[in-house]
Amino acid sequence: SLFQALHQLYYDPNIENKNLAQKWLMQAQVSPQAWHFSWLLLNMDKVPEIQYFGASALHIKISRYWNDIPADQYESLKSQLFTHITRFASGSKIVLTRLCVALASLALSMMPEAWPCAVADMVRMFQAEDSNVDGRARCLALLELLTVLPEEFQTSRLPQYRKGQVRSVLAQECGSVFPLLEQLLQQQDSPGFIKQKVLKCFSSWVQLEIPLMDCENLIQAAFTSLQDPELFDTAVEAVVNAISQPDAQRYVNTLLKLIPPVLGLQEQLRQAVQSGDMETSHGICRIAVALGENHSRALLDQVEHWQSFLALVNMIMFCTGIPGHYPVNETTSSLTLTFWYTLQDDILSFEPDKQAVYQQVYRPVYFQLVDVLLHKAQFPSDEEYGFWSSDEKEQFRIYRVDISDTLMYVYEMLGAELLSSLYDKLGRLLTNTEQPSTWQHTEALLYGFQSIAETIDVNYSDVVPGLIGLIPRISISNVQLADTVMFTIGALSEWLADHPVMINNVLPLVLQALGNPELSISSVSTLKKICRECKYDLPPYAANIVAVSQEVLMKQIHKQSQCMWLMQALGFLLSALQVEEILKNLHSLITPYIQQLEKLADETPNPSNKLAIIHILGLLSNLFTTLDISHHDDDHESTEVKKLPVQQGPNPVVVVLQQVFQLIQKVLSKWLNDAQVVESVCAIFEKSVKTLLDDFAPMVPQLCEMLGQMYSTIPQASAIDLTRQLVHIFAHEPAHFPPIKALFLLVTSVTLTLFQQGPRDHPDIVDSFMQLLAQALKRKPDLFLGSNLDVKAVFQCGVLSLKFPEAPTVKASCGFFTELLPRCGEIAPVGQVVHENGKVLLQAVLEGIGGQASRSLMDHFAEILFALNKHCFSYLSIWIKEAMQQDGFPSARVSPEQKETFSQQILRERVNKRRVKETVKEFTLLCRGLHGTEYTADY
Repeated sequence: SLFQALHQLYYDPNIENKNLAQKWLMQAQVSPQAWHFSWLLLNMDKVPEIQYFGASALHIKISRYWNDIPADQYESLKSQLFTHITRFASGSKIVLTRLCVALASLALSMMPEAWPCAVADMVRMFQAEDSNVDGRARCLALLELLTVLPEEFQTSRLPQYRKGQVRSVLAQECGSVFPLLEQLLQQQDSPGFIKQKVLKCFSSWVQLEIPLMDCENLIQAAFTSLQDPELFDTAVEAVVNAISQPDAQRYVNTLLKLIPPVLGLQEQLRQAVQSGDMETSHGICRIAVALGENHSRALLDQVEHWQSFLALVNMIMFCTGIPGHYPVNETTSSLTLTFWYTLQDDILSFEPDKQAVYQQVYRPVYFQLVDVLLHKAQFPSDEEYGFWSSDEKEQFRIYRVDISDTLMYVYEMLGAELLSSLYDKLGRLLTNTEQPSTWQHTEALLYGFQSIAETIDVNYSDVVPGLIGLIPRISISNVQLADTVMFTIGALSEWLADHPVMINNVLPLVLQALGNPELSISSVSTLKKICRECKYDLPPYAANIVAVSQEVLMKQIHKQSQCMWLMQALGFLLSALQVEEILKNLHSLITPYIQQLEKLADETPNPSNKLAIIHILGLLSNLFTTLDISHHDDDHESTEVKKLPVQQGPNPVVVVLQQVFQLIQKVLSKWLNDAQVVESVCAIFEKSVKTLLDDFAPMVPQLCEMLGQMYSTIPQASAIDLTRQLVHIFAHEPAHFPPIKALFLLVTSVTLTLFQQGPRDHPDIVDSFMQLLAQALKRKPDLFLGSNLDVKAVFQCGVLSLKFPEAPTVKASCGFFTELLPRCGEIAPVGQVVHENGKVLLQAVLEGIGGQASRSLMDHFAEILFALNKHCFSYLSIWIKEAMQQDGFPSARVSPEQKETFSQQILRERVNKRRVKETVKEFTLLCRGLHGTEYTADY
């Protein structure tokens, strides 16, 4: 049946059978019989797939079940593996590799005590004459074995102390390996495939932190191999791995010796660039960057060698500016960007004197870098760009973002002088009538400016006024340039707030761009930034902004999310006007939508009018998100805020909501079944409440009544979330709280009924309900005092919710209990319910920890245990003892001693919550049988 299963795995077209076979074979590999059948499967008359399975089974037994192997069998196992490797040296490559991995695993487990000179033995065994196997095949088998040995070490499951011990033994044993590798590389008659294997083997060994000086000869030999096209890729890997190992920086003299051979590759690099050989230029660039990026600090420290390091930096600059457009004609320049960050950090970390010397050398280099990067950021010609695939365009977009981040970083080194130089170049371009510039050139310079202005405060820069003056002079001939102009204006919106006279220079451009669907994202986001930052200076332009926005909204030229942003922009804009002005503008802005909504409310529900309704409700929500006349969100220290008169009368948003309230109720009555429409309606009020806070009070009675009717008819999570918002904001407003209290009690009783009918189909409702209860306990705990609230039933619902498979729901239930337990003392009904039913809660928590719940929730369960211990200690000590006496609870994998230790650790901690979390994590791993496995490494 073993052969049958293997046959199914490899040849059966039916995926179900394949999976079953795979499952069965996985179990077979770890069974005690595996020792026996593995050798049988390796018979030379079997097909390679079957031999491979045998070799894999051996590896699994040796690597994972080492302790099952009696010590007196080590030697025979070793010699059997040697014999089979020799036998497969001329056989199937995949089987040979698996056998080598098995022998490597055996060696790692035996060294140094049980097998002192393992590596030297391997070399000796394979160099011995064996007439049956030809020399080359034996040589390849040995190289394969030596290559997989360090790889197997990297992935092995050796305990930490053994890892250190074995690593140092292996590092010493490189003395048996490197001379052999050097000899094979230098032999004239060594065929290419052997040399390739040698370089791979060297690559594998350097990752064991072998001193760089011991690798010197092989690195030099690898440099020589770069001239051989067949060996080029493997030689690059070998050099890069050797240079990049973290330990290498200790060997500064060796690093200095490596600079000349790297610089010696420049001719080969230039030829590769000329002939369009991307692979070669990419490989050489990787070597230069590996040396520069990993060791810039160590090499900068050698001040007397500053010229040779500068030559390396210039070589990397050549790679950054490599001709052609990324990613179509070259893929090399992107590799170099991190180098420039590293070099700058290292220069700026020196003490002032040394830093001054290096600033003098490297400031000109960084100015050159800016020119190179802006050249690389240029778009290709329109014709060429038209041929690019969407994937290439996306890669280019990401590349430009990386360049933008680099420029922003370089600003720290070059400061204001960088902005001046960009401004001068842009000025010369735009005013030079002799040679008209390409749009690509203008766009790249603006892009550089925008990159810096987006994150760096340019308020103190003396070139921004000039730039704002230049922007209207740009003749905008295509979309990419127009987008960059828009984003640049957006990046300067904070500057405009401080220099309002300049707004009129750029606002007309933004309003004009709003009418172009191709500039949708850039124009709308820029208008939103200006309206947010400059709202107190926009009243003179408000009528115009509203008129243009209305026009583009009615023409429907923008996608849904841009329409929403536009409404947010208008909300900011209107916030700074007088109330009667706001109402006038709101009236003209909203009326067309209200008329549409009235028409839609009369229609029979169908998918297309549903989308239209959700769109209109979304526009209103977004408008009310930012329309805030009380200036809750103002962090402006400016005096303008103080000058605005105090508003009299109701808030304009409330006036509008009251006008449309009946219409919204009418829409709801038809769409109560539809969660998305209900959610959109709730969103309008939720956004308004969040923005208006106490100004929303006049709406509270109507809204509570409507929510109550909605929730009683068809419960939806969004209605509970809105109720939670109301509890949060009005908890301490006795005048407005009664309707909210009535709503809270109604939602609770309806949800309790839902629990009796079976809540499993509504994890979202249960989640929101638990969050509502937690909020009520936090803001208004006396809601739990009245006779109308069945605290016991609520408690039982919480316990049920802890057992839901949906993690967010369980998290919310944990949050409810974490708020409830501290109230045991002050709210009698809560105390009583917890004392009578707390044991059931503890049982549910322990079941979750025992393996019923996702491991990501363990911290939340720990919070409940901590709260129980802090607020119900005398009860908990009895309950936990009783619970842990159940056989196999909370998991059959934990012993009574482990359960006792856990209980004691929990009961001991009443102050340190972090320690309780660690205890729970430990215990849950024991319960799941994962303790000490690789699953816990990232946990």
